[in-house]
Amino acid sequence: MVARMIPFIFVVLWSSGFIGARFGLPYAEPATFLFLRMAANVVVFILLMFILRAHLPRGKALFHSVIAGLLIHGFYLGGTYEAISLGMPAGLCSLLVGLQPILTAVIMVMAWNERMRLSQWVGLLIGFVGIGLVLQGNMEWQHEGSRQAAYVFTLFALLGITLGTLYQKKFCQGVDMIGGAVWQYTAAALLFMPVALTTETMVVNWTPEFIFALVWLVLVLSGIAIILLLYMVKNGEASKVASTFYLVPPMTAFQAWLVFGESFDGYGVVGFLLAAVAVYLVTRKPRLPLGRARVAARVES
Repeated sequence: MVARMIPFIFVVLWSSGFIGARFGLPYAEPATFLFLRMAANVVVFILLMFILRAHLPRGKALFHSVIAGLLIHGFYLGGTYEAISLGMPAGLCSLLVGLQPILTAVIMVMAWNERMRLSQWVGLLIGFVGIGLVLQGNMEWQHEGSRQAAYVFTLFALLGITLGTLYQKKFCQGVDMIGGAVWQYTAAALLFMPVALTTETMVVNWTPEFIFALVWLVLVLSGIAIILLLYMVKNGEASKVASTFYLVPPMTAFQAWLVFGESFDGYGVVGFLLAAVAVYLVTRKPRLPLGRARVAARVES
């Protein structure tokens, strides 16, 4: 029973990353906050590397880990933190970057001439309708900053997580996950450090709220969530993670409502639900006929 709940626990923890970002950003600027988080992540994952007897990738594996880290942790997190710091609601930010599976499917069709199933095309259409309803609705922003800039940073984050995931899938197969994460977080820290030095004051207000947010993001999100992911991959549960990722935006919106009182009207509710359905349709694997399913099961075993 507990093992079956692990994918959903993982999604709940992953969703809380947007909440942690909004929780800590009032006390530190985005690049400064992320530099501290990445540096702490490096320390945690070096410890995990020794505990789990992992090893640091070298040569080409090191290079590919660095590129994946810059895209996934650098551009993705950098874009989301900047957008949230400009006043974008955490739920809306999660919804927009949560379209990554849809954008991935579109890129696969355009770049590799892969064919989309009818359900994926329907999901793509539903996704656009859902986003339109959310943007049409009355979703309260934290403050009146530059909304256009926030949307640009969110697009930047969406491209980062999409291209980063594709890059990691193509070039980081077989790379030790813990050791590779050390290089990924190191690369992201080295990216955020000069940005913080040249564009921010780097002043941190070490309040209990900020310390809690930093510890949560480092230990719970980057630590426990990654360990749960490793467990699921080892025990054949990774596919369930992919299929439940459509729950991340609604879960984030729910958490943001509980913690910050972020509100959205009926258009927003319907839009979030449609977006969840869209991502599910795009990521859902087609069912194989019984005979082919049995053959596939024999091959996997």
